[in-house]
Amino acid sequence: MSRSRDRRRRRPAYSRRPQQFYWLWIAATATYGVGDIVSTIAFLEYVPTIQEANPIVAFALEAFGLGGLVALKIAVYLIMLSISVHGAREGDGLLYYFPPVLLTAVGTYLTASNVRLLLLS
Repeated sequence: MSRSRDRRRRRPAYSRRPQQFYWLWIAATATYGVGDIVSTIAFLEYVPTIQEANPIVAFALEAFGLGGLVALKIAVYLIMLSISVHGAREGDGLLYYFPPVLLTAVGTYLTASNVRLLLLS
């Protein structure tokens, strides 16, 4: 029996270990979703002299306001979630773990950076 067939017979990782799946994505949501969005909004409101450094986020903010920022974050989040679910279904550990871990790391860094800049201004 081939390895790919063997992987398809097993239940996806999110079904076998649902608590792990939820906690990985709760951490990503807390840091990338909530932490970065709230700290970016606070930064933009309280320090109007400094502009957003990320050109994609700056475009979304200019074109659509704060709704553009939130929509962009949701789009990235949903793409990463779909990659993770696909990885779980295929039995690919890298695709399963990488998206939430990456979003958590990026969200933590961006939130900390925004808070640091907010405190220094």
